[in-house]
Order: sequence, then C-alpha cells, then structure tokens
Amino acid sequence: MTIPLAGEPLALDLVNTLANGPDGEVLDLLTSPKTAATWLDAQHALGRLTDARAGDLDLVALRQLRSHIAECVERVRQGAAPPPQALAALNAALHAAPAYLRMSWSGTAVTITVARSGDPRHDLCAELAHAAAELLSDPAITRVRTCEGARCRLLFLPAHPKRRWCSPSACGNRARVARHYQKHRS
Repeated sequence: MTIPLAGEPLALDLVNTLANGPDGEVLDLLTSPKTAATWLDAQHALGRLTDARAGDLDLVALRQLRSHIAECVERVRQGAAPPPQALAALNAALHAAPAYLRMSWSGTAVTITVARSGDPRHDLCAELAHAAAELLSDPAITRVRTCEGARCRLLFLPAHPKRRWCSPSACGNRARVARHYQKHRS
C-alpha cells in the first residue's frame, strides 16, 4: 500500500492515514501493523518520528488519536473552538509520556534529543499529540485545506495560496483531464 500523502505537517499526515482510494473506497493505513509500519517508516524517513516498532503499536489508540486530531483540526481551521473531549484526549496522550530534553556528547559537540518519560507504549501517541498541539496552536491552521479532487478527503497546508489539490500529479491531473474532456466533448 502506498502512502497517500506524506510531507505535510505530521498531524495532518496522521489524519491523512484515512484516505479515499481511486474508486472512492475508504483506505485506512492504521488497520494493520503492516500498513501502520509503512506509514511510520515513511515518517521516520522524513526525520519526524522516533523509530517506533510496528509490533508494539496500539492501533486502536492511534486510530482514536487520529479521530480526535481530525475533529480539532476541522474546527480550529474554521476559527471555532475544538471539541472539549478531543482536547482532553490530546492532553491525556501528552501527559502519558511527557517530553524532556536530553543532552549528550557526540564526540565533537553537545547534541540535544527529545526523550519521553512514562510508559514507552505511549511514546508514539504522545509524539503525535505534540505535533497536533503545535499545528493547532499555529496561526497557519486556518490555511489548512481539503483537496478539491473528486472523492479526495486529504488535508494539506498550502505553501502557495493557489494550491488546490493534495498532489498536482494525482488529483490535479485528474481534474485537468476531466476539464479537458468536458471542453472537447461537445
């Protein structure tokens, strides 16, 4: 299974693990350890997540967290207050594995890494909740858009104000082909 969209803010990439397939069917990358591992590996390759092992994942907790983040993003990007129960769930995830900075010596310089205290099984959800907190508190949240592609539900934060699709080569190309077809049909 391919990742529908990667490289958006981490919280949006998590929300986008629930996507529509080419025929409009719902694809959920968090239904099995294998598909979740594919998504985690893609995020780790982008340097955004610690190296989580798919076998240790609580997929139910990840799906619930994704749902709470999606609820918050949808409301806050429209300038409305997020649902209190969703905020409480995000705060609980953050509290379950608090972050702290750890310094070490690399041999040539002091390096800083983020570590978490608490039960290691909660680290991934806490890291994702932290990414959601950063996105939700960023004024750019009001610029988050839903792809205009037919049957697409992916969210993105446009770097350019005219961006309309999650991917110009996927949804954008389908829209251009449909427009061309309509123009030359009659």
